[in-house]
Amino acid sequence: MNSYVKDALLEWKEEMLQQKREIDEEYEKIKCDLQLYSYKSGITKQVIQSTINDEIITNIKTAYHIPFVEKYEELKQYIKELEEKRKVYQMFVEKIEKVSETEDNEA
Repeated sequence: MNSYVKDALLEWKEEMLQQKREIDEEYEKIKCDLQLYSYKSGITKQVIQSTINDEIITNIKTAYHIPFVEKYEELKQYIKELEEKRKVYQMFVEKIEKVSETEDNEA
């Protein structure tokens, strides 16, 4: 493989790796947020179940539980999107490596 092609592929691979690193960082942050909202919604659910006053239950649901569950579901969807992006960029890296190796072996 001539050096121009090899260098260009290496540069492209580094770009893909950088994109993947950024996605990985975002994934870890969202994973922590997802855990936090899981705890928040679980705790508010337990408090609601232990409360007998309907007005307090309604207030807790409105102020905390429903928003926490909605945020949890939103984060769950977002983390799925990030997982897909991670896979895509990993495929780029693997395909670039495979082409580079194939070309090196043929040279």
